Amino acid sequence: MVRCREWERSQYRRAFASRGVWSNAGRPGLRHFGNVPEIEETRTGRRPPMGPTIHDVARLAGTSKSTVSRYLNGQQVKKATQDALEKAIAELNYHRNAHARRLVMNKTYTIGIVIDDISNIFYSGMIKGIEAVARRNGYNCIFLSWTSNFDKETSFLNYLYEGQVDGLILASFRKRNEEDVRAIRDAGYPIALIGDHCELEGVFSVDVDNAAGIEEVVTYLHGIGHRRIGYISGQNDLSASKYRYKGYRRTMEALGMPVREEWVVESDWTNQGGYEAMRRLAGEADVTAVVVSSDEAAIGALRALKELGRSVPRELSVAGFDDIPVAGWVDPALTTVRQPFRDIGTLAAEGLFRKIEGTENTPRSHLLRPKFIVRDSCGPAEWA
Repeated sequence: MVRCREWERSQYRRAFASRGVWSNAGRPGLRHFGNVPEIEETRTGRRPPMGPTIHDVARLAGTSKSTVSRYLNGQQVKKATQDALEKAIAELNYHRNAHARRLVMNKTYTIGIVIDDISNIFYSGMIKGIEAVARRNGYNCIFLSWTSNFDKETSFLNYLYEGQVDGLILASFRKRNEEDVRAIRDAGYPIALIGDHCELEGVFSVDVDNAAGIEEVVTYLHGIGHRRIGYISGQNDLSASKYRYKGYRRTMEALGMPVREEWVVESDWTNQGGYEAMRRLAGEADVTAVVVSSDEAAIGALRALKELGRSVPRELSVAGFDDIPVAGWVDPALTTVRQPFRDIGTLAAEGLFRKIEGTENTPRSHLLRPKFIVRDSCGPAEWA
């Protein structure tokens, strides 16, 4: 076997020598395996031309290689220098060698964003916030959806273990059990949670104070005379749904209003779910106002009331939660609670990059206050 390989290698050398491209001494940049080159050259003996390098950019821009490197890595440079570098990069059609950069820095320069449903409108603002921070740090984002492929969000921790990403943002709004959160913390990798204000020490998370948002809605309705306030909830496995319902019940009791079983109907936070829940609620409950725990469901609820011939807000007041873009365009415009989606994404990404760079030793949770938005879908109780 050894003799056979030596014969093959000698034949390979002769073939290259007959074409005028072989040199035992080698040439700069030509890698060898034994005496056999790994890179095939042209018949002229010359290697294919290389693209422009960082040295070329520095020379054309009249600056140093280190300055070019700082600029490419997202660090601040003088405005005049930035203009010169952008002009040089465009003129040379320079593209950085991402593979070489990863090897030198021992980083992938990629973060993963794990979401449960990429089509969900709630994620758009949040993703914009994450991407802006990622670009500022010279990183790319990959999006991983686990709805149809994985039973648990934590399945994607393998992307970190295998070195495919430098950090993960777990953006599912489903309620995480303590075992999963503990596994995330104990993994010791850069991870940020969104949608669960976890109280476990050592876990970085960002969420909205969902209970406080619903409390504002119920308090407002109470203030304009409503005492029989119904509620359309979300799914039980959603963290936000759990806290919003808690806010509803707590505020109703604090203000001395009853909470009857027939006043609370579960939905799945879709237009169809809200439509079906409102038809059931309107037929069984004697309420003057309904708090719907998501705008998507609230829009379906408005459709149901229109079909039933119920005037909003003259016969029934309706409020939502999220302030999705269409909330201000439906008729009547929807009173709702605005979530700071972009701020959520920004804070989560900033926290993740602090962990990647090792500058945050004591992770902490952020609980953001939503904003109550009054529009046309709610009116005084005497109208009802």
